[in-house]
Amino acid sequence: MSSQLPNRITSPPWWQLLNWIADPIGFQEKYSQKYGDIFTMRLSGLGSFVVIGNPQVIGAIFSQDSHFDVGRANKLAEPLVGRNSLMLLDGARHRRERKLLMPPFHGERLQTYALAICSITEQVASQWQVNQPFVARTAMQQISLEVILQIVFGLSEGERYRQLKPLLTEWLDMTDSPLRSSMLFLRFLQQDWGAWTPWSQMKRRQRHVHELLQAEIEERRNNLDEGRTDVLSLMMAVRDENGQAIGDEELRDELLTILFAGHETTATTLAWAFYQIHQQPDVREKLLQELDSLGENSSPMKIAELPYLTAVCQETLRMYPVIPVLFPRITKSPVKLGGHLFEKETTLMPSIYLVHYREDLYPNAQQFKPERFLERQYSPNEYFPFGGGSRRCLGYALAQLEMKLVLATVLSKYQLALAEDKPVKLQRRGFTLAPTGGVRIVMTGTKQKSVVLQKVVG
Repeated sequence: MSSQLPNRITSPPWWQLLNWIADPIGFQEKYSQKYGDIFTMRLSGLGSFVVIGNPQVIGAIFSQDSHFDVGRANKLAEPLVGRNSLMLLDGARHRRERKLLMPPFHGERLQTYALAICSITEQVASQWQVNQPFVARTAMQQISLEVILQIVFGLSEGERYRQLKPLLTEWLDMTDSPLRSSMLFLRFLQQDWGAWTPWSQMKRRQRHVHELLQAEIEERRNNLDEGRTDVLSLMMAVRDENGQAIGDEELRDELLTILFAGHETTATTLAWAFYQIHQQPDVREKLLQELDSLGENSSPMKIAELPYLTAVCQETLRMYPVIPVLFPRITKSPVKLGGHLFEKETTLMPSIYLVHYREDLYPNAQQFKPERFLERQYSPNEYFPFGGGSRRCLGYALAQLEMKLVLATVLSKYQLALAEDKPVKLQRRGFTLAPTGGVRIVMTGTKQKSVVLQKVVG
């Protein structure tokens, strides 16, 4: 059993880095065809990463997460989310923070958030004009940003809300192409060379966001309102076993983590869903029939249980993983996986993309087929759009609920069509992958009958 890193790509590390930034999907396709489902890439300035597309090996990693450090492998994200983000923590501190942060994202809290999601979607969609094309991803960003501001930050009006909304959009749009994203990967670009440089503009916007969030946190601390149900208020109220609350800096960094992890990703996935639904009339027809079968006065939680709607969301997440690989794992001691011995300090990178496109798991993987999720159950190491093990995305239930309710609200009330009859390609957007051009859509009309959403009773 060799302790050498397996199947090392031989091209220069700087060349590998440029290709990884420009086209991480093409990069993985090329080298998985050459080497199989485990290979090693070396990225200039960042080190070596063992990319893993083998479900059994990934399952073994998920089941022994305590043997790996993940937080320190996520250093690249620190300039965006801050050093106190859950993404950058390991060990006891990670377990403590995760336990404290979990309650607002699950259970009955989701019912409270469901009505707000439907209402926000209605507000944004009501501005669309018949026969006026719009960019689906931009519209979905408006919805998902409003969801973050209202449900997570607890802001829906006032001066702070008015300042944060455009500021957050501008900040996120600073990495909207592979070229502009490169400053997250190339350390020499992370220099403040004056107000005109992208990095200093990014840091200036970040400082402004920090100041606004800090002011909001201080105001809440001074005016406690136990009736509030937004995520920030719930996070501020929670205490660990020693009676300790989450500190201001931690709260601020977690809010930014939720913003980056929940806003961009959900908007992108929804744009892909609208693209596939309107590219395939049979999928759209089945979805509309299922929504119509509910009749009127359906509660949002009933809508979220619809099997075909759920399968459409699952298949979208399978085909278009928003990040091409999971958080890297650094081995804390030597570990044997998949016939390889990995020494201490080896960085392993499970690939969502390589597993989600395996023909043995997903026949005709390049085709959009929601039925596959109705026909079989996939294990957590065969399908993991939100990651796995102890690092599974905290907000996955809220993200899935948002996807389903946005699709149901829009499709039951508006007739849409693709504005362009051409395939849409992927492109890098920061650490994520998004549709190039954002998917152009046109509203062709409205419907008389729609799924009327009624307040959940009880």
